[in-house]
Amino acid sequence: MKIGLLGGTFNPIHMGHLIISEHIRQVFPLDKVIFIPSSDPPHKDQENLIPAYNRYEMTRLAIQSNPCFEISDIELKREGKSYTFDTIHAIKNEMPLDELYFIIGADILYELNTWKDISGIFKKIKFILVGRNRIEDHKIIKKIEEYNKGYNSSIYYIKGPHIEISSTLIRELVKEGKSIKYLVPKEVEGYIIENNLYTMGDYIG
Repeated sequence: MKIGLLGGTFNPIHMGHLIISEHIRQVFPLDKVIFIPSSDPPHKDQENLIPAYNRYEMTRLAIQSNPCFEISDIELKREGKSYTFDTIHAIKNEMPLDELYFIIGADILYELNTWKDISGIFKKIKFILVGRNRIEDHKIIKKIEEYNKGYNSSIYYIKGPHIEISSTLIRELVKEGKSIKYLVPKEVEGYIIENNLYTMGDYIG
């Protein structure tokens, strides 16, 4: 099977994550996409990060209606910093016969050389890069060629739909008491309201 892996804090997960994942699944194509909420990511600011179990549950609720989407708690079970290499190594051991593709945004492309044991990651897994309008195509292609030549990596480039939704925007809207309808699945909106996440005042549903 061809399996996509989408890691992230999902703080919270939103419609952009889901739309892009489904687009990649159909265009590439992939048999399924596994969402992997992170526990303590080394490259992310922890200040606005809510507990991992809340982010896991929101992700589970968001994908439950799509039979081609699954969720993994592999990073939540691991103590300490959550490194991609450790996650990929563990998943590859569980699925040795499957083709694994790690899904990243174009902005992450320029950070790959800072990841723990990136050369080891490239040996175990392939990458699907989702293009965004903020970075020009020729710059992306040039960088991919550098990685493929220097690391003997396999990075596939797909142009995805441009969706102006971010987890930061959603957190700010909730904090201001504004509606997030249609930015997140209704189940996620309900979970945020019920558990009083990200808010400092009355939420306008």
